[in-house]
Amino acid sequence: MIDNPKLTARQQQILDLIQHTIASTGSPPTRAEIASELGFKSANAAEEHLQALARKGAIELVSGTSRGIRLRGDALRSINAARNKQFILPIPGLGQLSLPLIGRVAAGSPILAQEHVDQTYCVESSLFSAKPDYLLKVRGMSMRDAGIMDGDLLAVQSSKDAKNGQIVVARLGEEVTVKRFRRTLDGIELIAENPDYKTIFVEPGEPFEIEGLAVGLIRNTMLM
Repeated sequence: MIDNPKLTARQQQILDLIQHTIASTGSPPTRAEIASELGFKSANAAEEHLQALARKGAIELVSGTSRGIRLRGDALRSINAARNKQFILPIPGLGQLSLPLIGRVAAGSPILAQEHVDQTYCVESSLFSAKPDYLLKVRGMSMRDAGIMDGDLLAVQSSKDAKNGQIVVARLGEEVTVKRFRRTLDGIELIAENPDYKTIFVEPGEPFEIEGLAVGLIRNTMLM
């Protein structure tokens, strides 16, 4: 892996766009979004630059999904440092939103049931890409390459539907998990953003429900 690859001006522009999009939305951009943002004539032109970035070790491309871009090396460390600075929990009382922090979720009960609320935080609404309904404490490192770390507070907007590529909070039987959503002809895939974790396949008829969409992240440095 090359930690300090020499990039062309255009490659650096694309890498900056990827970092900014992940920091602001929690997901990398699609090829079409890159092409639209940077004025390329087609998504194929964006793909060529992404392939060059992958060869230089700045990113990793994941097949089978339109948002299959993972940061590597200094690019990944840079966005994690930026998240650390940008998403520090504001001083209580200065925020515009009052959000419950959800702890362990009991099987079969609503995720926003009062008994699941550990505490409530006041946060700035400008931190999020859409208005969240609650915060969920992340457990584990399965979404590491999307910049979501163990102990982070994930801002979640309640929803029962999701589009392919979105990061969701999903209920699988008795467990609640955070993964990237993908619907296929054979069922549903819940994709981890860490090669150490396997994709979860949900077949038709299995107990499954979408609880919400990730709309932002707070690094939990102020709560240690």
